[in-house]
Amino acid sequence: MRRMNSFREKMRASPVYARVAPFVIFILLTVAQSMFGDAGQYWVYIAKSLVGAWLIWEMRGLVPEMRWNFSTEAFAIGVAVLIMWIGIDGLYPHLSADRKPPNPYLQFGEHSPLATLAIVGHILGMTLIVPPLEEVFFRSFLYRYFVRTDFENMPLNRFHPTSFIVTSVIFGFEHNEWLSGILCGFAFQWLVINKNRLGDAIAAHAITNFLLGLWIVCSRQWHFW
Repeated sequence: MRRMNSFREKMRASPVYARVAPFVIFILLTVAQSMFGDAGQYWVYIAKSLVGAWLIWEMRGLVPEMRWNFSTEAFAIGVAVLIMWIGIDGLYPHLSADRKPPNPYLQFGEHSPLATLAIVGHILGMTLIVPPLEEVFFRSFLYRYFVRTDFENMPLNRFHPTSFIVTSVIFGFEHNEWLSGILCGFAFQWLVINKNRLGDAIAAHAITNFLLGLWIVCSRQWHFW
């Protein structure tokens, strides 16, 4: 409880901490997934998503730009990024080409309730938890912090070419499909600049991830996970 209160105090005291710490915690939990074996990784993902939901709850009053905004542009960008992500797959080498893709049907059985739970949990996590945490860190904090350390005083609609490229490249290499990630970063950052708010990028990211999750399950293209 004392550590939790200390975490909350640091979040309230520092705009940087409020945007960076939740993302770092989430990334560390992502790295930890591989430490729990083939079956354990699915439950760690669900646990990680629950922790992510708590982190977003703690951020809600401290990160005012973290508000969802559904717009025509957000929907269009979300669908376009999905098509791009799938369309250029196989045209460039991935970071971990020999990575064993997770397959819940193979792990738990084709009609197993555990497989269904793992799939639903993964889609919910990638749709509702990942977009706010990543967009706050990359498109709101990192993009502006590269330009000025008092990043809150930089409007979201300011275009800075170097930060635009560098932030998107870093975001891209967070993903196994690095080229798709870079192009995705360009699209979401453009949306933030165009709308002068973060919420449209959060919504677009969620649309992409949700539709990608459905595609993965329907096409059995598990390597996208």
